[in-house]
Formats: sequence, C-alpha cells, structure tokens
Amino acid sequence: MSTTLEHYQFLHQIPELGFAEFKTAAYIADTLTAAGFAVTRNVNGTTGVVAELDSGQPGPVLALRADMDALGHIIDGAMAARHTCGHDGHSSVILGTAQQVINEGIVKRGRLKLIFQPAEELGTGALAMVDAGVIDDVDMLLGFHVRPLEECAMGLAIPAMHYSACAAVDAIITGVPAHAARPHLGVNALDAAVGAVQAVNTIHLAPNLTYSVKATRFVCDAGVTNSIPAQARVCWDLRTQFNEPMEELQARVIQAIKHSVAALGASAEITLFKQMPAAIIDQDMTALIADAIVEVLGEKGLTEPKFTPGSEDFFHYPRQRPAIKTGFWGLGANLTPGLHHPEMRFDTAALDIGVRVFKTCVKKVLGTTT
Repeated sequence: MSTTLEHYQFLHQIPELGFAEFKTAAYIADTLTAAGFAVTRNVNGTTGVVAELDSGQPGPVLALRADMDALGHIIDGAMAARHTCGHDGHSSVILGTAQQVINEGIVKRGRLKLIFQPAEELGTGALAMVDAGVIDDVDMLLGFHVRPLEECAMGLAIPAMHYSACAAVDAIITGVPAHAARPHLGVNALDAAVGAVQAVNTIHLAPNLTYSVKATRFVCDAGVTNSIPAQARVCWDLRTQFNEPMEELQARVIQAIKHSVAALGASAEITLFKQMPAAIIDQDMTALIADAIVEVLGEKGLTEPKFTPGSEDFFHYPRQRPAIKTGFWGLGANLTPGLHHPEMRFDTAALDIGVRVFKTCVKKVLGTTT
C-alpha cells in the first residue's frame, strides 16, 4: 500500500487540467478499488470519481471532498499544466485517509463517501458532481485547502475558511474600423474599452461591504498601427466577501460597460462566467473540525476561523443543497511563495497532519454505533 507521500509524489508528476484529469482519476479509482471501496468512475461523463464505504448499520452519510485539477501556466513561452494550488496534495490526503480508515475498521455506522472532483479551477467541477446526484444522500460534507505561509504556518490549522464569492465578466467590445488618418469615420473600440474600464472603476458598493472589481485582461489589436481597431476584449474579476452583494456588483458592472461603450457608439457582448459562491459553513462542522485539530495538533495548533478573498467551487455544494452541513478547513504547510505561483511549494510533512485530522473527524462521526 502506497503512503500518502507516495500518492502525492506520483500525482504531482502528472498534472492535468480541469475535466482532463484522466491519469489522475484512474490512479485514484484504482487505489480506492484496491483498498476495498465501491468506486464509481466517470461521474456525470467527467473524470470525477466517487467511492463509498457502507458499514451496514444505520447512521449518517459523511462525505470528504478533494479536487484533482492542475493549473495552466505559460512557462518558457509554452502552455504547461502544473500543480500550483495543491490539489495533488488534497487528493493524496483523502486517499491516505481512505486507506487508513478502511484498514483500521473505523467506520462502524452509516456510510463514508469520498468525492474526487474535477475542474475546481474552472468553477464548474462541483456543479457537475451536484448534477450527478452524488451529494443527494449526504448529511455532512468536509473539504480543506493547504494555506499560504503568511496565513497559516506548518503545525497550525484553521477550523473554518470563509472564502469569498467571485465571478468573471468578459466583454467583447465592437466599434467601427477606419483609417487612423480619418478617425471620424470609425468608432475606436480601444477608446470604448478604456472608457469601460474607467466606468467600472467608479463603482462603489456600501462602505461596510468587502468587495473588489478590477480589469484583469485587455486585448486589442488592429494588426497595424495606422488603423482604428474595430474590436477589443476586456475581462474583469469580481469578488465579494458574502453572497448577497455579488448580484448587485455584477449588475452594476454590466450596466457600466454597456452604457460607457454606447456613449461612444460602440456595443458590448457581455458574458458572465466562473461564478463561485461565498462560503456557507455549518457551526457544528467547524466545531467537529476544531476538536479534531486539537486532538491532532494540540490547543496550540488551532487558529481562529479566517476570511480570504480567494474563492472555492466547494461552496456550490451547500448553495445547491442547503440541507447538507458543510465544513471547510485550512492546513498550514509553510506554503511559499503563494498559491497559483508557478514555483509554489509546501512542506509535504503536512500531508500526514491532513490525514490525521480527517481520520479523526471520520472516527467522531462514524466510529461509534451509538
């Protein structure tokens, strides 16, 4: 039986992008099958993997979720998949937990489900699992994420990570091409796009809300320097600490883009995508995780719950199925220089801590017959 570290070392060498985690999913499914779990592959026609261990006794259904996908980076001028968000670590921890739980006979009641989810970075992997019905019978769902050093050091763990809502807005702005010597005959898409960026920058929500909106991509090229460009493309990243303000922010951004480009005679085709909700976390699950952290790391290893401007598609699960009690925690791993950095690295000794915390949670929920 491979160790958690060996799982990580293998998965780290085969990074695959969202919905293309073919080798990753095969390795995970084969490992779980060998361990004795009932395994479902290709969930909802994707690379998703679900495994189940049924005690045969009445009790709750506890699910543990891991994401599998890597990120795409441009390295030395070429696109490359690379594990720079720790999803290989997440999958390894849940795999290690699964093996130890079944070998030690921990599950005494109810059922344990393991959800290995594709395409977290695309923001749609969790929704694919929800649509497949894999959480329809789940009572409690737990997930986690390795944390940057400045947020949580090795030997510490966060019992609740309150992620923010996020969305992306893409606008294709169309004007009228013309010779640069005769700009009055055209509508400059570049000018209109700049105006849209400036208009969005003037948006203000209530001062007591935590939010941000900023342009993150701007592409415009007529192909020559003496022509008025007919088209520009701009993308904005939107974030709010809570779910409710996100709808207002989205509406105001779309309105600002449309009105600003129309004022110059241009038009905008606007697409809203990569929408992920803010954290929905159950207090009972946070208490469960906190108890497990203390049992593994002692009182000194437990931090306060924390808020992050980052986003996680995990929270589609409770948003789509509000009856499920969800918990999401953060694992200190001395991670540097940061998540999504091409050279991201962390202390792999943290993987064993992750296994021990999850195993303790499983034991507390499913480890007794009373």
